[in-house]
Amino acid sequence: MKFVIPLCAVTLLGAGVAQAQVELNTYEDAKGNLDVQKLSCAQLAGTFQEDADFLTVWYSGWYNGLANYSKMKVDRAKELEHRVIVYCKAHPDVKVIKAMDINIKQMRKEAGIKVEDEK
Repeated sequence: MKFVIPLCAVTLLGAGVAQAQVELNTYEDAKGNLDVQKLSCAQLAGTFQEDADFLTVWYSGWYNGLANYSKMKVDRAKELEHRVIVYCKAHPDVKVIKAMDINIKQMRKEAGIKVEDEK
């Protein structure tokens, strides 16, 4: 019993530190647009999980569109999504677009994928 009370106290203190999550549309401008090039990792990490998932999939599609690549490997996309969210939680001041770039390049390197502009 003497361990239960301190454990409950620590748990309650930790719960108070957690930040409230917000909907992704919180970051829209007056016209309802979200500037994906300005969104920070702190903002991504502060959204609900389904919004963070949605946004990272959108970024992935955008990158693939820029590369004129129209295929998707679901497992690789999910891995990228996970890595970006973890990265963003550790680097809140970085822009999400930069976090995507860093993680895409790292995954390509790990897979031995060479891209013309990265040689």
